[in-house]
Amino acid sequence: MVRTRFAPSPTGFLHIGGARTALFSWAYAKKNNGTFILRVEDTDVERSTQESVDSILHAMDWLGLDYAEGPYYQMQRMERYKQVIQQMLVDGSAYYCYCSREELDTMREEQRARGDKPRYDRRCRDNSEPRAGVTPVVRFKNPIDGVVAWDDLVKGRIEIANSELDDLIIARSDGTPTYNFCVVVDDLDMKITHVTRGDDHVNNTPRQINILRALGATPPLYAHLPMILRDDGQKMSKRRDPVSVMQYRDMGILPEALLNYLARLCWGHGDDEVFSIEQFVEWFDLNNISASPARFDMKKLFWVNAQHMKNLSNAQLLAVLDTAKWNPELPESTFGAAFGERLAELEINAVLDLVKTRSDNLNALAAEVAYFYQPRVVSPEDSAKHLTEEAKLILNKFANSLESLPEWNLEAIKLAIKEFCSAQNVKMPQLGMPLRLKLCGTTQTPSFDAVIHILGKNKVLARIGA
Repeated sequence: MVRTRFAPSPTGFLHIGGARTALFSWAYAKKNNGTFILRVEDTDVERSTQESVDSILHAMDWLGLDYAEGPYYQMQRMERYKQVIQQMLVDGSAYYCYCSREELDTMREEQRARGDKPRYDRRCRDNSEPRAGVTPVVRFKNPIDGVVAWDDLVKGRIEIANSELDDLIIARSDGTPTYNFCVVVDDLDMKITHVTRGDDHVNNTPRQINILRALGATPPLYAHLPMILRDDGQKMSKRRDPVSVMQYRDMGILPEALLNYLARLCWGHGDDEVFSIEQFVEWFDLNNISASPARFDMKKLFWVNAQHMKNLSNAQLLAVLDTAKWNPELPESTFGAAFGERLAELEINAVLDLVKTRSDNLNALAAEVAYFYQPRVVSPEDSAKHLTEEAKLILNKFANSLESLPEWNLEAIKLAIKEFCSAQNVKMPQLGMPLRLKLCGTTQTPSFDAVIHILGKNKVLARIGA
């Protein structure tokens, strides 16, 4: 049975690179009727925080990446790690190292002077005698000869000479186990069959494979994912790039759109650009991942988001907007309540039909909808530019023509606009720009005849006269 895991360190937010790793692990388990496990690797006590744990769990929930087991916490498994270390000391696959820090520093300086690669020279491997005043570490007795090799599902065959690996510390002098050792025991105990992670872990893999084999276990299959770079080919940085998953939520991106876009970073299904998470699971396979780094194109992400927004029904879109983070310019109330108080059901659908194809994110959509029930204040710059005395006169005359309309429907409004411009010798922009400002507080709106129709006669005349 397929068993995959996502194992973040709770030292910050859920990075988009981590989200892609979680997505691929989750999808592979779903595809194969397997089990997806969440494991929190919190052994870095100084940097790990409960706030980070909560942030990661919240992001996973927002993305919809549910896990069948977990979250497991490494700090709650310390006794198990120590038990395995004692077992390895007894069977001879690990040993105590009594070298002092000063001795190790001198050893490395001498190696550098000779032009050798600095590494532990195994001096305690076969002569592990206690030394007064020295609390030992525990080292893994790595094989000296041969190679450690695996067929990476992304990178292909990888072989590392054991002579390149030193004897890794698996327990510090205070008894706490190290990262690489905890990962091995966890993967063993949790019966992980496939490990999907970033290719920055490639150097850890040969060490982990050797420890697993020393414990009599068969290593899982590994898939090391390439990095996600900026669109200019540079490494993404939290100082200049949005790298937290929840930043994309705050930017108005739908979770399914973000997953869709992340799936396309180093993986593809023909020419398909926009697809559901169900389609992705059906198509996905770890063997189809490219080994080349991916480039994050923000414009493409927003385009994908726009396609997903268009595919939502009005009812689905309202449900999403009801829980979405508001644009800072909009009131701190739920979207659904604001609509319910100000617009009838037919008007809601008419508004969404009019504006949802104009926006590529939820914040922009919310801002466009808002002026139907809460017109924004016109800026002094726009007022001076578009609401001249001549423009005010045109608007007053146009209001009079609307007030006399016997029927309030879209065709009648279109005809009234056309006849007004012809009779008054007014060009469409001369009417449209100031009218948009008066009705909506902005010069960027959908077709203003449709806006007039949806707002209704009373609101239109009141806003023009305001």
